[in-house]
Amino acid sequence: MYSKLPKKRYNHTLEFLKKHIPAPAKILDLGVRNPFSEIMEQNGYTVFNTEGEDLDLLPELVKKFDVDAVTAFEIFEHLLAPFNVLREIEATKVVATVPLKLWFANAYRSKTDMRDRHYHEFEDWQFDWLMEKSGWKVKNTEKWTNPINKLGIRPVLRSFTPRYYAVYAEK
Repeated sequence: MYSKLPKKRYNHTLEFLKKHIPAPAKILDLGVRNPFSEIMEQNGYTVFNTEGEDLDLLPELVKKFDVDAVTAFEIFEHLLAPFNVLREIEATKVVATVPLKLWFANAYRSKTDMRDRHYHEFEDWQFDWLMEKSGWKVKNTEKWTNPINKLGIRPVLRSFTPRYYAVYAEK
């Protein structure tokens, strides 16, 4: 199971998290429990997850957790209105990652799962603006690439074009 995990992305994400929210910390990780939830726990964090509720319709769910920080790893691009969830968070720290809009590829859209679609693929300034407009002060950011082992123009472009954007913000 773990051989298929996106190791580079997970390693970057974990290092970014540790840099800004050291363990032990109680974290609400938006989204259902996933392999990265387990990785965080193995690194000393206490992790709570949402259970697949539609956060566009129920953004107030984030208030029912008493945590040190909220994480959102590749979640906000699936929401129609991530602003509403960000406004409801009562914790004072957020670490979030989002896929960046790539000029050479369309936004991701699953043909079989309506929930597994990207309503937003942000440019870095757009995500910073969303964070700031919803009451957060961006303190640190980082980008990384997502190379894939295939032949073609897009795989070559992915080797040096950043795909993921991480943000640490505080209230």
